Amino acid sequence: MLRQNNLAIVFLLLSLVYLGSSYQFPDIEYLKSLPGKYDSLLKELACKDLTKRSQLVNCEIYMLSDDDTLLTDEALAWEWLERINTIEVEESYQGAIATWNYETNMTDYNQEVKGNVSYLKAVWGTKMKKQGRRFDWQNFKNPTLYRIFNFMLRGGKLDDSKQRERYNYVSTEMIDIYGKGQVCRPKGEKYPTKEMKPTTKKECLSLEPDLQDIIANSRDYDENLWVWKGWRDAVGRKIGELYPDWVELNNVAASNGGYADEGQLWRELYEIPNDGLEEMVDALYEEVKPMYKQLHAFIRRRLAEQYPGRVNRYGPIPAHLLGNMWAQQWNNIYDIAKPFRDVDEIDVTEVMVEQKYNHTHMFRIAERFFVSLGMDPMPDNFWKYSMLVKPNDREVVCHGSAHNFMKDREVRIKMCTEVDMEDLYTIHHEMGHCEYYLQYSDLPVIFRSGANPGFHEAVGDTIALSVVTPNYLHKINLMDTITRSKEATINYQMKIALSKIAFLPFGLMIDKWRWQVFRGNIKPEDYNDKWWEYRLKYQGLVPPIARSSKDFDPGAKYHIPSGTPYIRYFVSFLIQFQFHRALCKEAGFEGPLHECNIYESKEAGNALKEMLSYGMSQPWTDTLEVLTGKRKIDSSAIKEYFAPLMEWLEKENAQNNEQIGWGMNKIEDELELLAEKLWEDEYQYNEEREWWY
Repeated sequence: MLRQNNLAIVFLLLSLVYLGSSYQFPDIEYLKSLPGKYDSLLKELACKDLTKRSQLVNCEIYMLSDDDTLLTDEALAWEWLERINTIEVEESYQGAIATWNYETNMTDYNQEVKGNVSYLKAVWGTKMKKQGRRFDWQNFKNPTLYRIFNFMLRGGKLDDSKQRERYNYVSTEMIDIYGKGQVCRPKGEKYPTKEMKPTTKKECLSLEPDLQDIIANSRDYDENLWVWKGWRDAVGRKIGELYPDWVELNNVAASNGGYADEGQLWRELYEIPNDGLEEMVDALYEEVKPMYKQLHAFIRRRLAEQYPGRVNRYGPIPAHLLGNMWAQQWNNIYDIAKPFRDVDEIDVTEVMVEQKYNHTHMFRIAERFFVSLGMDPMPDNFWKYSMLVKPNDREVVCHGSAHNFMKDREVRIKMCTEVDMEDLYTIHHEMGHCEYYLQYSDLPVIFRSGANPGFHEAVGDTIALSVVTPNYLHKINLMDTITRSKEATINYQMKIALSKIAFLPFGLMIDKWRWQVFRGNIKPEDYNDKWWEYRLKYQGLVPPIARSSKDFDPGAKYHIPSGTPYIRYFVSFLIQFQFHRALCKEAGFEGPLHECNIYESKEAGNALKEMLSYGMSQPWTDTLEVLTGKRKIDSSAIKEYFAPLMEWLEKENAQNNEQIGWGMNKIEDELELLAEKLWEDEYQYNEEREWWY
């Protein structure tokens, strides 16, 4: 049911003073008109010319038969699809505007509009799929036609309007909680460190950049704990109250679509027979797990040295010490992990600041890289509409993301850019999405996606593997000299490994947990306990303080409240090295894989463009073969890339008698070992979950 909030409209109009003339409104009336306007589209096409025998047959089937008698005319199917595709372009565009407006201006009005647009899109989708199911598409001879119908008619559906309303509310509300989450300290309260003075006024910190900056840069155990716990208290429990409803409604929709649960629907996009994605990723992880365990052992020793008495040299690592709110990547603690501390590191952040880089300059640098490969520059609308820096006048979702508007090659990026090397990397990643959007923009809407979801995530990161090389940084004047030595190589590889290898188990475990939630094997009362069991099993991490079933720590990660499948990132972190190796070969590079830089190679660019241009129009194994010559994900590329570091780590860990692994099966065991060290002489923690000094 659509609602109108007059007061919210007043606030919206006032906000336009700040947003300027670039603000766009979704066309709600257009979306409302779709079901009625095109409800008889198939009938009109089937019966438009009864002087033709084929049309007469089609009309007879449509008019005189029930829904079980199917249309077999492939020419009619193509004609119907052409009309539907035109509608889908506009419908997708309106949906993209509504999402963009809300994520870049989190007002109640924009939240409501986004919910209404989602509702109307769902109504139209249900009507469209009902027409599509009148075709005998499973027996179509044309493989492209079959593929379009197969993906168009996939997915779940909520037939009940109240369920659709509830789903839209829950989905939007979870994102709202996450996006507006803050950690506050009242007037007169201090941070949990002896060095910091009490504040003179209430201070509230948002996730990006405030809390992220603290946990990335602070080396104070208790300050990081304050940030870690504060963020989870701010958003986790609130999202956790809604999450069971979200799971239930997704499963109802999946069941209505013929799936066992929502997880099976997600995995279907990978087109692996017999729902075999989970088996495939499990096998791939077993191939790379030894790399992670070697890295984990080394980092654990360095953290034990950094925080004496706080880290068990032989057990799991407390999750708040790794420089990242979710401990998914550890590159922010490179200062702790740096193998050879007297060798200069590769971090050009200071040079970027000295050279007066700003956010626009950083995005232009990324664009220049893609253009050097013969790929497309960003369209004019990209620079007009993108949000490249955090605004001061409104709340936004700072999580970096690329947006495809599906119309007139319009793409945008939303990002709260900071001038540092990490964000320079992230910009290349997000612009990689945009390049992918542009390369397949002429395909039917249903094929405007990655060959599989992991492909989309991998493209920008593949480019970034060149961006972080000393050779490239020297070419763009961010490094004066290129130092080549064994020590410099190990330092350089360690920095990359803290992002790439450290991420692998995290990239796997999030959807391993969600798949079990969707299957009903993990009940709501066990959500948090099982979350930490998975984090211990796969990552060797434990929470720094006791957690309970009342907490919902998964909700502290954006992709949980947003409902974004995550296994794509695990797949991406493997195939990007496979892509990189193939592109380096196209560029004629000879030498260690980690030194390859494809900047200015038109040969590599042409090979990449060809792969991207297929979108989802063929099975991803075919598309993978176009670039790499192989039809399977191959972990040998990431192993080749990190071979120097792994050889060094194995020797270093052996010399220090490190335990490889964490040797515990239950999270409670490690918490008991840590208990005596937590809050010693400084804090107590009571059942009401309050801070006491």
